Amino acid sequence: MTSLTDHPITDDVRRDARAGAERHLRALVGRDDAVLREDQWAAIEALAVDRRRALVVQRTGWGKSAVYFVATKLLREGGAGPTVIVSPLLALMRNQIAAAERAGIRAVTINSTNIDQWQPIHDQIHAGEVDVLLVSPERLNNPGFRDEVLPRLAATCGLLVVDEAHCISDWGHDFRPDYRRLRTLLAELPAGIPVLATTATANARVTDDVAEQLGVHAGAPLVEEGPPGPSRDQVLVQRGTLDRESLRLGVVQLKTPEQRLAWLADHLSEQPGSGIVHCLTVAATQEVAGYLRDRGLHVAAYSGQTEPDERHALEQALVDGKVKALVATSALGMGFDASLGFVINLGAPQSPVAYYQQVGRAGRGTSLPSSGATVVLLPQIEDRDIWAYFASLGFPREEQVRETLAALAESERPLSTATLETRVELGRNRLESMLKVLDVDGAVQRVQGGWVATGRPWHYDAERYARVAEAREREQQAMLGYLTTDQCRMRYLRDQLDDPDSADCGRCDNCGGLTLSTSVSDAAVTEAEHRLSRPGVTLEPRRMWPTALANLGLDLKGKIADGAEPGRAVARLTDLGHGQALRALFREDTPDGPVPPGLAQAVMEVMKDWSPEWTARPDAIVVVESATRPTLTRDLADGLSRVMQVPVVGTWAIRDASVPPRAGQANSAQRVAAVRRRGGLDGEIPAGATVLLVDDQVASGWTLTVAATAIRAAGAAGVLPLVLATQS
Repeated sequence: MTSLTDHPITDDVRRDARAGAERHLRALVGRDDAVLREDQWAAIEALAVDRRRALVVQRTGWGKSAVYFVATKLLREGGAGPTVIVSPLLALMRNQIAAAERAGIRAVTINSTNIDQWQPIHDQIHAGEVDVLLVSPERLNNPGFRDEVLPRLAATCGLLVVDEAHCISDWGHDFRPDYRRLRTLLAELPAGIPVLATTATANARVTDDVAEQLGVHAGAPLVEEGPPGPSRDQVLVQRGTLDRESLRLGVVQLKTPEQRLAWLADHLSEQPGSGIVHCLTVAATQEVAGYLRDRGLHVAAYSGQTEPDERHALEQALVDGKVKALVATSALGMGFDASLGFVINLGAPQSPVAYYQQVGRAGRGTSLPSSGATVVLLPQIEDRDIWAYFASLGFPREEQVRETLAALAESERPLSTATLETRVELGRNRLESMLKVLDVDGAVQRVQGGWVATGRPWHYDAERYARVAEAREREQQAMLGYLTTDQCRMRYLRDQLDDPDSADCGRCDNCGGLTLSTSVSDAAVTEAEHRLSRPGVTLEPRRMWPTALANLGLDLKGKIADGAEPGRAVARLTDLGHGQALRALFREDTPDGPVPPGLAQAVMEVMKDWSPEWTARPDAIVVVESATRPTLTRDLADGLSRVMQVPVVGTWAIRDASVPPRAGQANSAQRVAAVRRRGGLDGEIPAGATVLLVDDQVASGWTLTVAATAIRAAGAAGVLPLVLATQS
C-alpha cells in the first residue's frame, strides 16, 4: 500500500486500499461473502489512508475490532510499525488475540499475568515480528514500562487503539485513572500516527470529552462530525445508532429476595442458549450460584476474586455452552465476547449507561433464535444501599489529598502505598486511585520503590468533583426511572445515551414484544427461604500485621503469632437473607436494644453448625464494649452465657473515648493504631481457656484481631470471634 507521506492520496489509492480491506475482512471473519459496511470503511479509511484520529461510538456487535484489525493489516503492508491496543480486561485481550490470529495477525499481550514473557515479547517487537501488542491500562503507569517501553512504542507504533474509551472520561460510567495517562501518550505521538478510540457506551458529554482529549497533539485540537475530510489534524467522530435489534428487554418486579431467587430457579432454563446472571456483589454471586445448583441448574460463580485460570476456564465453558449461566459481577461484563442468549441482572447497576454496557453481552451471535436474546432486570430494594457504598469511594476530600502530598514532599525517598497508609486515612484502593490521578495531573510520580512528589502546584477541583457526583446521582435516578417507565425500554436506554435516532423497538415488554411471567413455584420459594435463612459466614483471621506500623510507634510486624482462630458472623450486610434484617438493625436511626428474636435464633443456629469445628469448647466469654450499641452487644454476650453455661469473664473496654469508634478504618495501619489507642482488656482470663470473643459487627477485622492477641497474651489458649454482621 502507498504511504500518505510518499505520494498524494488519489482515488486509485483509496480504491486499492478498500479492495485490500475487503480481503482482510474475509480472512478475519472466515467468510468469502463478507463485505465492509460504509461506516466501517469510513473509519478504516480515516486511519489507514488519511492517517487521522477517530472516535467510533458504535453499539456492541457493530464490528469495532474488525476496523482496527483491518486497518492494522493495511498499515503493516505499507511499512508501518505494530498496532498498540490499550484494552481493559484479560477476557477481552484473549478474544482479540484469537480474532487476530484468524486473520494472520501476530498478536501478543503484556499484562500482570505474564511478567516472565515481557522481555521475549519486547525482543519480538524490536525484531518486527509482532503486528499487534495489547497492553492493560495499568501498564501505562508502571515505572519501567512507562519510562523504557512506552517511549519506544510511541515512536515506532503504526496505530494506537484505545478500547472502551469511555474509561478516559470521568463523566463515563466506568472512569479509570490509568486511562488518563493516554492523554500524555497522545500528545507525544509523532505526526501521522493514526489513533482510534472505540466504545459502545458514551453519551454526548462523554463523547465530547473523549474527542477533546483525543485531539491533543502539536496542532490545535479539532473535531469533525461525519465523513472524513482532508485534514489530518481533525478528529473524526463517528456515532451510529445504538439500537440492538436482537435484544428483548423486560423488568420483573418481585417483592422479596426469596421470590427473586425462585424466579431464577423456575425460569432460567426457559431462556435461550447460555447467558449471564449479573449480581452487584461477590457474595451474591456465590449465594445465588449455590442456590441455583441446588435446584439442578448448571451454573458457576464468577467475579474479580476468581483465580485467573479458573476465570479463563469458566469463560470458555460459557462460550461453548457447557454451562447454562455464569453468575457474575461486572468483572465479566466489559469485553466478554460470545454468542449469549440472555442476560439477567439480579439488582440494577447505578446507571442506564452501565446497564446498556452489561446487556450488550447478549444477542451478538448468528446462532440465536429468530426471537432474539432475552434481557431481564430483577430490581432489589437494597440496590440503593449498594450504590451509596460505591459512591462513598469517590475522589477523597481535599485535606486527605493535601496530607498525601505533604507526606511525599517531606520524605527524602519514595514512599510505598503501604507506608502512605500509615500517614493518610485512606484505604488502599482509594489511595492508589487518587495517586494515579495526581500522577496524571503532574503532582506526583510513580518511581521504583513507590511515589514521589514533583513539587508542581496542584489545584483541588472541588467544583468538578461535585459536578461528577451530581451526575452520578442523576444517573441513579434515571436507572430508577427505567424500572417504572411505561415507555419503550430500548428507547429509554438510547435516550440516556443521547442516541438521536431513538424510536420504539417493538420488542420489549412495554412494546408488547416480550412477555415475562412473574409466577414462582412454592417449592422454589421454600428452598430459597431455607437457603437465605441459613446463617453463618466464616471470618478468616488476620494473619499478618500491616507494614510500616513502626511509623505509628507500634512494634508490630510480620506474622501474627497468637491471634484469633476462624470465627463466624450470622451474615454479611449485603446478603440477601439475614442481611436485610441486619441492615435494618444497624441503620443509624434504629435505637439500641437487645438482639431481635429472629437474629437470636440465627446466632444459635450458627453456634450449632460451627461447634463441630472447634478444637475445644469455649469456657469463657469476652465482649467488645460498644459506644453506640452497648445494650445489643451486652445482651448478645449475656444470652450466649445463659445458653452455653459459660461466664462472661472480661471486656475489651473503651479506654480513650476521644478516639472515635471507627477511627482509622480507611486502611489497616491506621485502624490498628486507633484500636490500640481506644481499647484495652479488662478482666481475668482463666489460664488455658478457650474464649468466645463477641462483637456486634466487623468491618476490617482489626478490633477482633488486636483484642484476640491481648486475650491470648493474658493466658487464653484460643480465641473464637463471633459477630452478628460482617461488612464484607
